[in-house]
Amino acid sequence: MRLVFAGTPEAAVASLDALVASSHEVVAVVTRPDAPAGRGRRLTASPVAQRATELGIEVLKPSHPRDPEFQARLRDLAPDACPVVAYGALLPQSALDIPTHGWVNLHFSLLPRWRGAAPVQRAIMAGDPEIGTACFDIVRELDAGDVYLVESFPMPDATAGELLASLAESGARQLVAAVDLIAVGVAPTPQPTEGITVAPKITVEEARLDLGRDAASLRNQIMGCSPDPGAWCELDGQRFKVYRARVADPLPLGPGQLSATKRQVFVGTGDGTLELLEVQAPGKRRMPAIDWARSGVEGKVLA
Repeated sequence: MRLVFAGTPEAAVASLDALVASSHEVVAVVTRPDAPAGRGRRLTASPVAQRATELGIEVLKPSHPRDPEFQARLRDLAPDACPVVAYGALLPQSALDIPTHGWVNLHFSLLPRWRGAAPVQRAIMAGDPEIGTACFDIVRELDAGDVYLVESFPMPDATAGELLASLAESGARQLVAAVDLIAVGVAPTPQPTEGITVAPKITVEEARLDLGRDAASLRNQIMGCSPDPGAWCELDGQRFKVYRARVADPLPLGPGQLSATKRQVFVGTGDGTLELLEVQAPGKRRMPAIDWARSGVEGKVLA
C-alpha cells in the first residue's frame, strides 16, 4: 500500500524505519514544523523529519493539518492509509477523509485506558500492573477509534522515558502488522465502552512532590515524571528534582528528612521511606543521588 506516515518525536522514528523496511511504500512524511531546541533555541527539524530526510522521503510540515495546501498535496499523493505515531496535532475530518483506508494510530496504552497525550506517564503514576500498545483507526473523538491490535506487557521498573523507548520499538512492529491487516481487508474491533480513562499532559505543578504522601505513590510519581517534566520539591527554597527512586525499608525519618550512608540516600515520607537514586540539585547537573550527597545531607529537609 501507498503510505504517508505522520509523526514527530524520537519515539516515532522506529515506526518510520519499520514501515520503510516493510512491503509497503512510504511516499511522504507529515511532521510538526521546526521548533526551537537546545540552549541556543535554534529552529530544529523534528526527529522524524531528520530521519525522513536521511531516507530521501518527502517531508510535509504544515502549520496545521487543516491547511488547504497541505490537504491538496496529500490528495495528490493518494495514500491508501496514513500510519501515525505521536504526530502532535488534531486531524480535522477533511484530512481524515483523504486516505482510502483512513489514518491508523499507534498509541502507547491499553485502550480504552489512558486516552490522550501522556499514557505511559499516567500508567506509571497510577501504579498500573501492566502497560502496552494499541493500533486503532483515528476518528474525531480522542483515541476512540476501532482497534486492530493490542499488545500488553507487565509493568517494568522503568522511568517513563525508558518505557516509552521500549514500547516504541515493539510498537513499530505492531504498526506494520496493523497496516498488513488493513491491506487484506481485516476490520478493526470497537473499543469497550467501560474502563475509559484520560491521560492529559503532565504539568510542572502536577509533578511537585508532596512528601507527606506514601512512599509507593511518590515513587510512581517520580518514575512517571522522568525525564519530563521531572518530579520536584524544594531544598532551601529552590527547586530540587528527583528523576529516579525506589521504595526502601522503613527508617525513622520524618516527611522530607534526608539521611545518607556511604552508598545510599534516603528521604522520609508520610508513610515509609524512599531511596533517592538520581537527582538534580539547584544549580547542579543531573547526577546519581549518592554523588550529590557527598557534600553532606544530614539536617537537610526536602519540602
